[in-house]
Amino acid sequence: MTCPDKPGQLINWFICSLCVPRVRKLWSSRRPRTRRNLLLGTACAIYLGFLVSQVGRASPQHARAPDKGPHQSRDAAKAPFPEIPLDGTLAPPESQDNGSILQPNVVYITLRSKRSKPANIRGTVKPKRRKKYAVASLAPGLEVLAGPSFHPQKAARSADVEVPRYAQEADLAKVGERPWKLLRAPGLRPRGPDFQLPKTRESNIRIYSESAPSWLSKEDIHSMRLLADGVVAGLQPVASKSGARLLVLQGSVPGSVPRCGPSSCGLLKQPLDMSEVFAFHLDRILGLNRTLPSVSRKSEFIQDGRPCPVILWDSSLSPTSNGTHSSVKLTWGTYQQLLKQKCWQNGRVPKPEWGCTEIHHHEWSKMALFDFLLQIYNRLDTNCCGFRPRKEDACVRNGLRPKCDDQDSVALAHIIQRKHNPKHLVFIDNKGFFDRSEDNLDFKLLEGIKEFPESAVSVLKSQHLRQKLLQSLFLDKVYWESQGGRQGIEKLIDVIEQRAKIFLTYINAHGAKVLPMNE
Repeated sequence: MTCPDKPGQLINWFICSLCVPRVRKLWSSRRPRTRRNLLLGTACAIYLGFLVSQVGRASPQHARAPDKGPHQSRDAAKAPFPEIPLDGTLAPPESQDNGSILQPNVVYITLRSKRSKPANIRGTVKPKRRKKYAVASLAPGLEVLAGPSFHPQKAARSADVEVPRYAQEADLAKVGERPWKLLRAPGLRPRGPDFQLPKTRESNIRIYSESAPSWLSKEDIHSMRLLADGVVAGLQPVASKSGARLLVLQGSVPGSVPRCGPSSCGLLKQPLDMSEVFAFHLDRILGLNRTLPSVSRKSEFIQDGRPCPVILWDSSLSPTSNGTHSSVKLTWGTYQQLLKQKCWQNGRVPKPEWGCTEIHHHEWSKMALFDFLLQIYNRLDTNCCGFRPRKEDACVRNGLRPKCDDQDSVALAHIIQRKHNPKHLVFIDNKGFFDRSEDNLDFKLLEGIKEFPESAVSVLKSQHLRQKLLQSLFLDKVYWESQGGRQGIEKLIDVIEQRAKIFLTYINAHGAKVLPMNE
């Protein structure tokens, strides 16, 4: 039995040595058990029980006592403290009399908050560029290298050498690069080890996912890339009041004058007509497919470098008259009669006395819906009779506003067909107006229309119009940046969504039918 070495333990053992014999004597002797003896014995028993519990609790702590040493503070930091509040309301450390600060025996816990991320547009996240070992696309008349990505400036910095605009295969091994394999396009003659690095730049049509949005066809993507990135071979004037010009894209026959026909062309418009790009994407999302591909483009010889809309030039369009720019001459009164006859609907051949044209009845429904969402008035309401125009509107500048008394004689404009497909319309001059208030919308555009396309109405009802417009407009890098990025695009979409709600309320109030129009 070991001797206790602390004052508290000496007192406990002293009291035990006095209490134990006395309690044994009280309970074993025949002396009468007085009240004083009972109280004294009870007190000794309680004290013995308390002493036994203290010894049982202190034994494991005494066993771990020798382990404490230099690592005591580290173990204390590892011990859990379930009673510590997690709201940062811990008291400051206390100071002692000698000026030193007494650190509290607590553990500070920092909660890491989640980072809020903006809504991601599907297919618009640019992937990380990895080191690829594939062969680059061959340009006509150029030689390329097969191997890892080649950065001559970085290699020059690492080796402290000056790299010219060309390099040789033997020199690449000196700067730590793998040997390159020289590839030549078919039909080219070898010209020695030297080669010219091809100039590559990123396309203005951004597609970072595996495929483009489903509402854009392969022909649309090809036309957009051509209009945005094609080399301009020449300019060709156009007989137009707006001062539009034709951009001759891609090279034609060597030695000949660049012109539209042998080469692809794009109609270059003014910067104020930038809504043509928005109209093209809205047309494809609604499933109408009646507009020509349009992109935004910047160039040093175009409006001092400001972005301008470029629309694909289509030589298959029917010739138009100089007055109304239409392939079919129609007035407002004649147009309303055609809507009542429902020409060519359900495969029915119209009678000669109906006065029908070759245009299918469903085409007018698609045009009316499209023009209402963008508030395009230069086709069906050329005199601005259905709303309050501004001074800068074409009808006011041309003095057509007072001619609303006899609306039946007002001619329609920009009614265009294709030569090989006269039943379908082509929507041109799609300059929209996003600043027109809700109490000044042109409802005359919807007059006489009793049916609307199911594909377009379903998109307006599905609550996915905003997401699709963001995905589609993001492809056009120049247009996206010219409108102020996503914040500016969202403001334009807000206007279209509000007009879509008004349109759905209108067709419900007037009992208009929603029919499939995919003939």
